[in-house]
Amino acid sequence: MMVYIANAESHDISVLELNEQDGRSHIVETVAARGSVMALAISPDRQHLYAAISSEPYSVSSWAISQDSGRLTSMHTVPAADNMAYLSIDRSGRYLFGAAYFGDKIAVHAISPRGGVSSKPLRVIPSGKHPHCIVTDPSNQFLFVSNLGDDVILQYCFNESNGEITPNHPPAVAAKKGAGPRHIVFHPDRRWVFSINELDGTVNIHRFSASGTLTLLGSMSVMPAGVKHKPWAADIHLTPDGKFLYASERSSSTVAACRINEGALTLIGHYPTETQPRGFTIDPDGKYLLAVGETSNGLSIYEIDGRTGALQQRSHIEVGRGPNWVEVIALPS
Repeated sequence: MMVYIANAESHDISVLELNEQDGRSHIVETVAARGSVMALAISPDRQHLYAAISSEPYSVSSWAISQDSGRLTSMHTVPAADNMAYLSIDRSGRYLFGAAYFGDKIAVHAISPRGGVSSKPLRVIPSGKHPHCIVTDPSNQFLFVSNLGDDVILQYCFNESNGEITPNHPPAVAAKKGAGPRHIVFHPDRRWVFSINELDGTVNIHRFSASGTLTLLGSMSVMPAGVKHKPWAADIHLTPDGKFLYASERSSSTVAACRINEGALTLIGHYPTETQPRGFTIDPDGKYLLAVGETSNGLSIYEIDGRTGALQQRSHIEVGRGPNWVEVIALPS
């Protein structure tokens, strides 16, 4: 498997190979970016990688992924509508979405059949205060945007034939005031959606309807007991089988593990990790969790116990400076 890490301060992307047998990794190459590289997105066919450049001029850079080695070949860089804190690609692979946290807007770019990003966005839409995530649902019919500053998740209908976005009914679902919705994940059975709240250190549980709307069912804290620091939650991911949820929290530098049962969450435990874990991910087989530390400049790889959800660290490796985002893919066999 191949691992891609965005390093904001060293302005590059670390490319690593992950040994699936023992959870160790080694650096294959380090690829220079055109500035402070933050959010990453990989095309559904795993042939292209896209990166948000968060230093001026704000842009999106594209690389082709070698299907033999996983190495990156630079394609091009196009202007972004603003400083994008989050990138994602729709399920068809035809559109690139961006959420501009400081610019209070979202944008849609077209992606060509060869993986190129359009030089101008198809759409730029005001979003409300501080959008931090933009993702389509598994059916590719609906789009969701977390507005951290307004404590809502915006709900849209998405037309993949032309990239059009229109508000759903209702157009938003509210979180607790001051919670700060940040990132969103869908359960594989498509009945549940989980969102992590940056400012109060909680995870919200939603029921997902056939009409593409969310109903808030409850919330649970992912803060370790006894921590007196102000919550600073960051990322959230599920195992592919939908059994376990993991959430990172930066003030305590921990990853919380939870068991999922019919949408309900039960805390398994908290695991120390890299300092300031802004980003982490889970490999496509659900065997390993990979977390980067924004101030430790390292990657730690944990094996996930498939029965209990517990984490056991298998390796650590130094990467670039300011790592904040990590993606992992399997290459064709």
